[in-house]
Amino acid sequence: MELTLPPRVTDRAFARLAEIAELTGDARALRVAVDGGGCSGFQYDIKLDEAAADDLVLEKDGQRVLVDQVSLPFLSNAVIDFTEELIGARFVVQNPNATSSCGCGTSFSI
Repeated sequence: MELTLPPRVTDRAFARLAEIAELTGDARALRVAVDGGGCSGFQYDIKLDEAAADDLVLEKDGQRVLVDQVSLPFLSNAVIDFTEELIGARFVVQNPNATSSCGCGTSFSI
């Protein structure tokens, strides 16, 4: 049985959060949540947000990533990263729990 661990945030994702805060003056945390819906049954909801009392807070160099308690089991052992590709730059979730995903990169099934 695989050990259940909280998601990990890459240094690149934390660095991009710091850039966003510096450029926009918006120092809110990055919330990564899982909602029902999307092409494959679940979808990621990634946005800047304020922390709630029961959030898991992942922090480095003053930057924070939040995961709510409902989303946490879906993100066990996942990696939250930032990528820049020809199609655009975005935060991405590399999720070992997803059995399939959609081409959009935000929808997955378990």
